[in-house]
Formats: sequence, structure tokens, C-alpha cells
Amino acid sequence: MISRTWSRKAIAFCIAVAILSVYSMVALATPGQKGPSGELSVSGQVTVNGRAAISGATVLSDSIVATGPNSSATITLGKLGRLELFPNTTAKVSFMEANISALLEAGRIQVSTLAGVSAIVTTKDGAAVADARQAAIFTVDIECGNTIVASQGGLVELRAGGKTKPVAVGTSESAGDPQPGTRCTRLTRPDTFGHLSGGALAALLLAAGGAIAVALITATHNNDIINTPTVVEVSPTK
Repeated sequence: MISRTWSRKAIAFCIAVAILSVYSMVALATPGQKGPSGELSVSGQVTVNGRAAISGATVLSDSIVATGPNSSATITLGKLGRLELFPNTTAKVSFMEANISALLEAGRIQVSTLAGVSAIVTTKDGAAVADARQAAIFTVDIECGNTIVASQGGLVELRAGGKTKPVAVGTSESAGDPQPGTRCTRLTRPDTFGHLSGGALAALLLAAGGAIAVALITATHNNDIINTPTVVEVSPTK
């Protein structure tokens, strides 16, 4: 009888220890799981923290996401916004209740935020910052060795070398020096005309105007030749 009682007590004690251990493990794991997380969508070869990732996976804050050649990854962050990593890109992505941040180590990344959410992308040359007062979309590109920040919307600025440069919508700003001899192809060039100097733009317009003028003069001259009446002399008959 006594042995049975002790057996029951021993079993109850073991169960209690097991339950306590489970609760302890949950308590230890919970702090790391708090805060926003993102849903991953991939195309091609993508890794998260060094492990191959598939679409639908959950991305936690402070994860390192890397894309291979001809590959891309999109991290949807719900009410915060979205991150898009282009081919050959490596970035450590972090997110809090009202902020998205990324440490860009290679490649190109696009950040989209909703109003009320700030964003910052840091590179070796500086940082691209989006103000939380407006929704913003901007791209940070370090493919050529320097940092190029292009704005597609919102209040975006480039902070580098102790200076702050506003990046107007549809234009870009850069910091650092490109690697010599690199041949980079960019998917978008929003600054193609935005960075023409005043003299270069004037010369371009002048050349276009001259070409139009020459075309008009040539057309008018040809028209005069065609419309010139032909005089036929008729000899009087005898």
C-alpha cells in the first residue's frame, strides 16, 4: 500500500517537472518571437539565415535574407509595408511596430512603407531614410560599389558624409565612389533626365529645334519646286 502511494507521488512529481519544463521552454522562446514578422515570397534561389527558403515562410526580425542570380524575394509586413530584394542581394532586415530597417551588404533593395511607418536602409556609404509622415517607396542600389538612392514616392533623404540630401520623387542621389571598371545594368533609371545639367539640356533642346527647322525648310523648298509652273513657248504657225 505504501509502495503504491510512493509510486503515485513519484509519477505525479515527474509529470509536474515535465509540465514545468515545457512552460519554461515556452517562456524562454516567447521573447524572441514577439514583434512583427513578415511573409516571404520567393522566385529562384533564396536563403534566410543561411537556409533555403520557400514562399509562405515566416521571416522574423533581424533575419539575413540573400537572393541568388536571377532570383528575388518579397517580404510582406502587413501594416508596415513591404521589402523587395532583387537578384544577388544580401541584407539583414529588421522591423518594429512602426519602423522597417535593413543593412544592405550587396545588391539592390526596394522599401515600401505606409503612412506612420519610418524606414532606413544602411550601407557602407551612408543611409537612406524615409519619413513616417507620408507613405514612401524608395530603392537603394550598391551594385556598382557606391550607394544610389532613388525615390518613387514620399519624403526620402540620403544621409552620408555628414550631409543630408533630399531625394525628390523621380530622381536619385548617390554617395561613395563606384568600383573602377564595373559594368552595371540597372533595371530602372529614374534619373536619366533628372541629372542633365542646364547646359546639356539646353544643347539637347537646341539641337532638336535645329533639326525641326531644317526639316521644315527642306519640305518647303521641295514644295516650291513641285509647285513651280512650267512655261511652254509656242511658236506662231506660218
